[in-house]
Amino acid sequence: MKLTRIPHWQLLLATALLATALSGCRSGSKEFKPVEGSPEELFEDAREYMFNNNFNSAIRRYESLEARYPFSDVAKQGQLDLLYCYYKNYEAESAVDQADQFIRENPTHPRVDYAYYIRGLVHFESGLSWLERKFNADLSKRPPQEARKSYQSFQTLVERYPASPYAADSRQRMIYLRNRLANYELEVARYYMKRGAYIGAVNRSREIIQTYDGAPAAMEALKILHKAYAELGMEELSQIAKAIRQQNANVDALNVQPTPDSPPWWKIWDDESEPKPSLVPEPGN
Repeated sequence: MKLTRIPHWQLLLATALLATALSGCRSGSKEFKPVEGSPEELFEDAREYMFNNNFNSAIRRYESLEARYPFSDVAKQGQLDLLYCYYKNYEAESAVDQADQFIRENPTHPRVDYAYYIRGLVHFESGLSWLERKFNADLSKRPPQEARKSYQSFQTLVERYPASPYAADSRQRMIYLRNRLANYELEVARYYMKRGAYIGAVNRSREIIQTYDGAPAAMEALKILHKAYAELGMEELSQIAKAIRQQNANVDALNVQPTPDSPPWWKIWDDESEPKPSLVPEPGN
């Protein structure tokens, strides 16, 4: 095979273009020089840019406000607005860092629910490219690390701040994430069944039923439990799993909450003998 010699001038041009591209990639908001002005001036300018969707310029001013006037009257609101700008500007890592910092430094702030919500949204939208969204990529076989983080953020918000204006949307997203996480566990349980790893299939199926109560995957998990227990020679547990699945085949009993005095419906084993919405938030007020 004959190799073609690349002219020296083309190599220089390519090197220059690559250097320019890398420089552009590194020229994120963190490298902008601080913007001058009083706290109020920086805040008002930043808000004007933010509401005009010029997030790069808004970020520059909010970062200057945070760095130069951290104890000013507008500093806390500026931190929340900066969090929003990072999110809207697709700076996921900066948004998560900003949310974590605000939560850590302001655990009793009346708008800390907003930080949990944005953090949940960032993780909710991470890990799936626009191309995968366009073609409805199947996420059930993909490890759901970001989905778990998102679920945890929304769960914290809903449990600690049930009256939050973001609680309703968070609950809806939790339902989606719950089903997403359950579907992944179901894929793993199916894999174990195919490989004859029946104890692993049992453990994964139990995880679905116990942890993701209400998820559609729970019915399939019961089916796997029935088969896996049978393969393990645990006929009594196999028949119990089969009976529960049959009882719930035509009703939505998986979403019925048990009474406080009744044992969980999914508790069919003996512990001692057993082998993841669409609202876009407005900047904080």
